[in-house]
Amino acid sequence: MTILLTGAAGFIGMHVAKALLARGEKVIGLDSLTPYYDERLKRARRDLLLAHSHFSFLEVNIADRAAVAAVFKQHPDVTRIIHLAAQPGVRHSLIDPYSYIEANVMGHLVMLEAARSLPRLRHFLYASSSSVYGGNDQLPYREDDRVDHPISLYAATKRADELISEAYGHIFGLPQTGLRFFTVYGPWGRPDMAPWLFADAILAGRPITLYDGGRLKRDFTFVADIVSGVLGALDHPPTDGKPRLLNIGNHRSVEVRRFVAVLEESLGRKAVIQDAPRPVTDVTETFADIGAIQAICGFEPKTPIEEGVPRFVAWFLCWVGA
Repeated sequence: MTILLTGAAGFIGMHVAKALLARGEKVIGLDSLTPYYDERLKRARRDLLLAHSHFSFLEVNIADRAAVAAVFKQHPDVTRIIHLAAQPGVRHSLIDPYSYIEANVMGHLVMLEAARSLPRLRHFLYASSSSVYGGNDQLPYREDDRVDHPISLYAATKRADELISEAYGHIFGLPQTGLRFFTVYGPWGRPDMAPWLFADAILAGRPITLYDGGRLKRDFTFVADIVSGVLGALDHPPTDGKPRLLNIGNHRSVEVRRFVAVLEESLGRKAVIQDAPRPVTDVTETFADIGAIQAICGFEPKTPIEEGVPRFVAWFLCWVGA
C-alpha cells in the first residue's frame, strides 16, 4: 500500500514523511519547491527523505490538473492521501493574494478530483488551519464553532477547502479528515514563522516586535506531537461516510512573551524588544479543544515549550552555523 503526500518538502510534510517511512510505509512525495522562502531548506528536507529507499519524489504543482492527473494514473495503488501542500502565511496573503487562491483553493480541488480516480482510496486527510476560527472570542476553539468570519485571506482559503471537501464527501462519498493545525513549531521550521524570525534576530542583536506587549496568546504545538496526531487520524478514517474536521494542537495557550523568554534562555541571549499594535490579520488568542481527536485516536500532546523550544534552538544553531 502506498501513501501520497503533498507538501513533502515542507516543514510538517517532511516530519510526517519521516514518521511514515520509519514504520515501513511506501511514500510518494509531491512538492513544487516554490521560492516563497529559501529553497535550500526545502531541498535539504527533500534530500533527507530521498535517502530512504521507500520514498520517491515528484516536483509537481498541485494546481496543475494535467500533472496531478498523470501522477495518479501512474500510481493507482495509492490507498491514502495526506494533502499538506499549500501557500502558507497569513500576512503574505495581503501581498500576493492570487497565489493563495491558486495553491489553496484550486490545488485542493485538483487533489480531490484526482482522488476520485483511485479505486482503493481509504482516506483523504488534508491540512486546514486554526485561522478559520477568525475573530471568535469563545475559547477553547471547538470544531462546531461558527467559522464564517475569517479575518485573513489565508483563513478564507482554508475554510473554502473545508466546504469543498464537505461537498465532495456528500456527492462522491470520499472519506475525508481535515485537520485544523495550531501554531506548529520545531526543528526544520519555516523561516517566515515567529520562532525562526525571533531566534535569528536575537542572535544578530536586532530588535523583535511583540504585538500588544507580547500578551497575544498562541497554542504552540511541537511538530513531533503534530506528527503523532496526523498519523493517528490517518489510521482512523471516518466510518460513517461523512467528512470530519478535527483540531490538532497542544491544548495550552501561552503568551508570546513567555515563548520569547524560553527562546532567550535557550539561546543564552536577551532579546531587544519593541512593541507594536496588533495587526488586523492577527487574533488575540488561539486555544484548541482537542477532545474530538483524542477520542478518535488517543492523541495526547506531550511537549511543553520548555522542552520544545530548546530542541528547535539546537537544530536552528546547526542550520545557521552559529
